[in-house]
Amino acid sequence: MITLEQRINYKFKNRAYLMEALTHSSFANERNNGAKSNERMEFLGDSVLSLISSELLFKTYPDTPEGELTKLKSSLVCTSSLSGFAKQIHLGDYLFLGKGEVNTGGAERPSILEDAFESLIAAIYLDGGLEAARAFVESFLKSALDSHKINFKDYKTTLQEVIQQNPDQSINYVFVGSSGPDHNKIFEVEVKLNSNTIGKGKGKTKKSAEQAAAREALTLMGLLD
Repeated sequence: MITLEQRINYKFKNRAYLMEALTHSSFANERNNGAKSNERMEFLGDSVLSLISSELLFKTYPDTPEGELTKLKSSLVCTSSLSGFAKQIHLGDYLFLGKGEVNTGGAERPSILEDAFESLIAAIYLDGGLEAARAFVESFLKSALDSHKINFKDYKTTLQEVIQQNPDQSINYVFVGSSGPDHNKIFEVEVKLNSNTIGKGKGKTKKSAEQAAAREALTLMGLLD
């Protein structure tokens, strides 16, 4: 049988971290011998995952507003996504589950797989540091981003593609002004079709304001909800 370490391409220096990450509370409770469940690991792994995924999205989409990044992150690290990642490495085959969970298919239950995957992230982080955890997590997230792009819109690109269907028309973004103190300015931009304003947007940067303006234009065109 292929070991989990072989599947994830990571060799633990301290296997106690791995054992704890794989131990479900049902197993620990049945044994009643002081064995630790992965609940604390899951708590830590969730935070490490949040940092790594946020940093990846921040760098991958430099012009995207905060709200859109938040939506994409929520989709990228939801239960179905994480349990799917866990299934890719057959994580359920390696879990220590109580008899009740084994008999009711706990090794395939999305919530258990999600928690175990986050626990495994924590184990790698504790054993090898942030860079090891990042390498592990990003191996899943980067490929998953491709399948999430259908739900994630670069509104400026989408608007440009729509307008290009009419060669005689062109769009441009006009900076209208800004408000607020220097450390927290809000920029306002209008997007114009030829000389007509078709959308307005605000943001903490000019680029995010342009995205917001393009989104409003697409909404007014009936192309977005």
